[in-house]
Amino acid sequence: MRDNSNPVMRGVVRDNQPAGYAGFGAGLQGMQQGAMMAGQQQLDPQQYAPTTTDRPITVDDVVTKTAMTLGVLLVAAIASFFAIASRSDADAQFGLAMPILLVGSIGGLITVLIATFGRKQDNPAVVLTYAVFEGLFVGAISFVLPNAYISGDVPIAGIIGQAVLGTVGVFVGMLVVYKVGAIRVTPRFTRMLTAGMVGVLVLMLGNLVLSLFGVHTGLREAGWIGIVFSLVCIGLAAMSFLVDFDSADQLVKAGAPSRAAWGVALGLTVTLVWLYTEILRLVSILNND
Repeated sequence: MRDNSNPVMRGVVRDNQPAGYAGFGAGLQGMQQGAMMAGQQQLDPQQYAPTTTDRPITVDDVVTKTAMTLGVLLVAAIASFFAIASRSDADAQFGLAMPILLVGSIGGLITVLIATFGRKQDNPAVVLTYAVFEGLFVGAISFVLPNAYISGDVPIAGIIGQAVLGTVGVFVGMLVVYKVGAIRVTPRFTRMLTAGMVGVLVLMLGNLVLSLFGVHTGLREAGWIGIVFSLVCIGLAAMSFLVDFDSADQLVKAGAPSRAAWGVALGLTVTLVWLYTEILRLVSILNND
């Protein structure tokens, strides 16, 4: 099975392989890992069967668990957004928004790290806890970003609506692209995507460090540089869906335990939140007077 640029999805694939899966057996592990890196690993779903009492994962499991995760995220996002917007003045709104933003982002990051390195991607409590934290983050960032970029009298609800529609559109579009096979998910494609994501992360961290010293690169500001960078991030997030879909598809074909659906839901949610944030930023910049 191919590696995944999404560390959460990579962990799901790693931790939910049936025992008969070549590459996770003690004697063949090293040889099969080399084959996977070379792009030669082939799956035969007929060979694999779950070795636990858990039934095999299905597409319905993935859809149901993802819907539950996004539902929890949406409720938390709406609650946090309206809690912020209900404050009487701008100072009070931002005074509440920033703590919620920090709690949501830091809590979400810690939860993902626990899920990834603690091998708890298929734990529903961990996944739903992440959804709550990310919901807080999404609600707060939905208030902060439009107000940070837009100086004119533009309704925030319209900006958020455009970002949501854009996110749903990209997700559905990439699902169609994957289903029709317009873009093949190959080891080379995954390596290139991973390299691009690492490059973007390095740029973001570098921009953050420079901003602390008063140096502004324009990377996350209104202007053509910020627009181009947001488009690059949106493109990478969209391509990430293809690899996530492929990993989920391979887990279904290999007969992984149904609990793996929670890990797939977590991985898809991570990508969706990133995509939404970047589209929201781009729409806010484009509506700036």
